Amino acid sequence: MSAIWHPFTQHGLHEPIPQVERAEGAALYTRDGRRVIDAVSSWWVTTHGHNHPRIVAAIRDQAERLDQVIFAGWTHQPAEDVAAGLRALLPAELTRVFFSDSGSTSVEVALKMALGFHAHTGTGRSRILVMEHSYHGDTIGTMSVGARGVFNAPYDPLLFDVGTIPFPTGPHPTNDGEATLAALDAACRETRPAALIVEPLVLGAGGMLFYTADVLRAMAAICRAHGVLFIADEVMTGWGRTGTLLACDQAGVVPDILCLAKGLTGGSMPLAVTMATEPIYAAHCSTDRAKTFFHSSSFTANPIACAAAAANIAIWQDEPVRERIAALATRQAAMVERLAALPGVANPRTCGTIAAIDVIAPDGGYLSTLGPRLLALFREADVLLRPLGNTVYVLPPYCLDEADHARVEAAITTALAAVTR
Repeated sequence: MSAIWHPFTQHGLHEPIPQVERAEGAALYTRDGRRVIDAVSSWWVTTHGHNHPRIVAAIRDQAERLDQVIFAGWTHQPAEDVAAGLRALLPAELTRVFFSDSGSTSVEVALKMALGFHAHTGTGRSRILVMEHSYHGDTIGTMSVGARGVFNAPYDPLLFDVGTIPFPTGPHPTNDGEATLAALDAACRETRPAALIVEPLVLGAGGMLFYTADVLRAMAAICRAHGVLFIADEVMTGWGRTGTLLACDQAGVVPDILCLAKGLTGGSMPLAVTMATEPIYAAHCSTDRAKTFFHSSSFTANPIACAAAAANIAIWQDEPVRERIAALATRQAAMVERLAALPGVANPRTCGTIAAIDVIAPDGGYLSTLGPRLLALFREADVLLRPLGNTVYVLPPYCLDEADHARVEAAITTALAAVTR
């Protein structure tokens, strides 16, 4: 019996846990000889495909030269390369790069940067605004700015209070988010918040909920008008998932603070960055040591992880990644259109390479009994799909070919027939 306690796994249900031995492209290979299509990019991280040769070579080369070094007051070339590469790829206003090791910590860093900015500039602002149904991580700070529910109910005494604006309801892409924008404007006027944090265009763990670029653009404008910092959590939506490098690109929005992780290394290694505009950095840069930004982890900017990230950035610069994304997005849209015609399917939707449908069920939500049934059916079909309650989504690596994409669609079609029969 394994001693491992797996994340988001109820071991009391005794569900099988396959052992993966290797991976290549869009496929995982298990110990018992199965080839499994990774249709969720191994929790939304793998972008170009597993074991991309350029990333693997960069990791191997770096591991032979420098494995780890303290990053407080020291630096190394892989980190410098990543910072320079990000500056070249992303909006010029995002001038500063702060390294961490996961999506959750990149958001924690963003919240601390925002509060530090207001503390050091003397505004007296400390309240954070969030969007309904959002998810930003599983640390205390990130749970505080996420939706409250079954995920974090046991830890409620530890969570700090936030202001919440409603999610823009209505079918994508026609919803104009009038209630959301009115609530945001009122909250900015009445409570003088420090910052608003959002997942741009797509709320991932909340159920692959989509809203429009117009709403995103209007939210950023309201924040600007009221001196509220705009934090974009692009941990999931960044690196092409919504069809553009950043989801914010579709709205022409440059956030004050940007969170990136997951696809930063192509999904190969844990690494994150929080990027900030110059005023955020300037508020902390002082001869007064008390204004130091007090945040780090032991493995901040690990050289091997940074080498992987530098290779990923080079792939974006040298290879036709955007063309691959566009082709996958076209196939995803066609698949969803076909799935929408099946019995029991509701709310078919796509945003770039992300495709999702809801399965009509009497018990919706994350704890729906439908979820485990679908999970088992997908596992039997050798397809890695992990429904969010009654929401089935496909978020694959950009290298997924037509044959494997057809297998994913067939697995969903067969599973739907079984659970809606």
